[in-house]
Amino acid sequence: MTRSERAAPGFQLSPGSKVGIIAGGGSLPVEVADGLVKHGFVPFIIIAAGEVDREADFAAYNQEKLALEDIGLLFPLLRRQGITHLVLAGEIKRRPRLSKIRPTLALLAIIPSVVRALRRGDDGLLKLLTRALETRGVKVVGAHEVVPELTAGEGPLTATEPNQSDWRDIEAARVAAKAIGALDIGQAAIAIGGRAVALEGIEGTAGLLDRMRELRGHGRLAGKARGVLVKCAKPGQELRADLPTIGPQTIESAHAAGLAGIAVEAGRSLILEGPTTLARANALGLFIVGLPATELANGEPANGR
Repeated sequence: MTRSERAAPGFQLSPGSKVGIIAGGGSLPVEVADGLVKHGFVPFIIIAAGEVDREADFAAYNQEKLALEDIGLLFPLLRRQGITHLVLAGEIKRRPRLSKIRPTLALLAIIPSVVRALRRGDDGLLKLLTRALETRGVKVVGAHEVVPELTAGEGPLTATEPNQSDWRDIEAARVAAKAIGALDIGQAAIAIGGRAVALEGIEGTAGLLDRMRELRGHGRLAGKARGVLVKCAKPGQELRADLPTIGPQTIESAHAAGLAGIAVEAGRSLILEGPTTLARANALGLFIVGLPATELANGEPANGR
């Protein structure tokens, strides 16, 4: 099974709901928009100016472009469009410049909170934005809630499965990923030989995998084989935005870095371009496995796999 069809049904949009998508970079906002249409809801697209790299894919949708510094204009825009539910989807590579934010009455009330949230990190800012929207009657929902077929299922998702040493690497990388996640640094870590060797930083997962590829020929990693990338949600993370994500490029980069496979959290991670991603992993002999929500123990899943 390649997706999360086994997951229990959760949140469902009620008839007449009008969904908006704040679209960032990558394929996620495109897949969310197309998925919503399949579920009977045509979304309104709010393009984050300078962040979206697939604007042409939104040509068929009603849309408006908004600069990050014009965040205060978001509230009246949602009201004008009658938006009842909002999805935050895609990568936003930069933060708004406080000195250039256009003040509005709605924004002035929360500016002090915005400053504090920016200092706390990305998750703090997302939580603030979510609270501000919901106090104004717009429900923020996650991509995994409105298009659940994008989420990773539990267990092996590919023909290749982890071996015993891979499970030790999965446990080591998962612990490391949770540790840096608690500090709001990143969501991913790589382990080889039962210990974490590389952690995700501001460069993101792509940069982490590029760094891993370069490290293969240096120091104690020279000659080391296999290894695993683990991506998981940060402890206490706002799950309605910025869920861990993998896609075809993740597979290519993991293979180039010499890794044996990838582990993600089932139901709390997204697989973009799912059929392509899984097919490419199978072709390259990499495994993708969805970890259960329960803790891992002794290097193996709690279900004893």
